[in-house]
Amino acid sequence: MAGLLFAPFPAVTPPAQPHPTLVVLGAAQYAGRPSPAFKVRLDHALKLYQGGGVRRIVVTGGRQPGDPYSEGGVGQAYLERRGVPADVLRAETSSRTTYQNLTGAREWIEPGAPITLVTDKVHAPRALAMARSLGFEANASPSPLWKQVTPRYLLRERLALLSYTLFGVRG
Repeated sequence: MAGLLFAPFPAVTPPAQPHPTLVVLGAAQYAGRPSPAFKVRLDHALKLYQGGGVRRIVVTGGRQPGDPYSEGGVGQAYLERRGVPADVLRAETSSRTTYQNLTGAREWIEPGAPITLVTDKVHAPRALAMARSLGFEANASPSPLWKQVTPRYLLRERLALLSYTLFGVRG
């Protein structure tokens, strides 16, 4: 089991230059603050934006029942506080899964416009496969892993990628 868990994930090569639209996939928020995993993704998106050429950032993710904050809204506010203009940012706030993140983000993406996904390197292969199957012209710029990555997360992503690849499970 340990060998499967820590074997390399399929490599996703980041593009030399991201597409003009970034889609930042949600990764939890706590009381209006990004989780450590989400913060790493948001900081990576900020770095890509600051590098030039990015004109739109769609931050995705809904909320848990009873929670006043959504991942998309928290991520949008986080990036705005760090200098990204409000007219560049959009928040998709109703999704709970990667598949829903991507379908919900369509509202903010011009038809046919290419996108660059921002997620961590473990999640990127599955997210990219889903985006392409949904008809997006997509690449991914994986963020580094946060320091507290757990074996459970690694195993979950392995199984989710396998489930999606073999059975089309859209978690």
